[in-house]
Amino acid sequence: MFGAYTIERYTAEMDAAAYIEGFHDADYFIKFCQQCGNYGRRYGCPPFDDDPLSVIEPFDKVRIIGVKIIPNDKTWPLEAANELMEPVTNELNKELLEMEKSLGGISFGFVGFCPYCGGAPCARIEGKPCKHPDKVRPSLEAFGFDIGKTAKEVLGLEIKWSKGLLIPEYLTLVCGIFYRTKSPV
Repeated sequence: MFGAYTIERYTAEMDAAAYIEGFHDADYFIKFCQQCGNYGRRYGCPPFDDDPLSVIEPFDKVRIIGVKIIPNDKTWPLEAANELMEPVTNELNKELLEMEKSLGGISFGFVGFCPYCGGAPCARIEGKPCKHPDKVRPSLEAFGFDIGKTAKEVLGLEIKWSKGLLIPEYLTLVCGIFYRTKSPV
């Protein structure tokens, strides 16, 4: 472990239809997913069995959560970014699942590394069912949402990128939950 860090948290709620209209572009973002080694190899990653929009259209609200992870030591190597983010993403994934139960919605966490299979390869690779379907959720970007635009315009948070071998000034995580405040018609 490298060192301590501080966390700043940002939260915003908005109309789900407005978020879909202003921040969803599946045709553009699927190209990036297809370039990733996890595409089609993890249950939280595309392609999905159901159309992503059909999954979220029943919900009228979305809560977006952003976390800024600021390392105290500004000399962390870039390859340590996952080590820095892992405990925060694990905690956020738990929180999202709790919100999903209390709000009756669907959450969107982080899928770079599955915290539920202990580092074992995803069962999807072998065509087997997910071992933890009650916990594994896609990310917003896997569903075609623009996370950079979401962070900036919804949360007022600029995403920083590395300019070399060290992690940037801070790391940014963005997740969310779609939920219903109105009874279905």
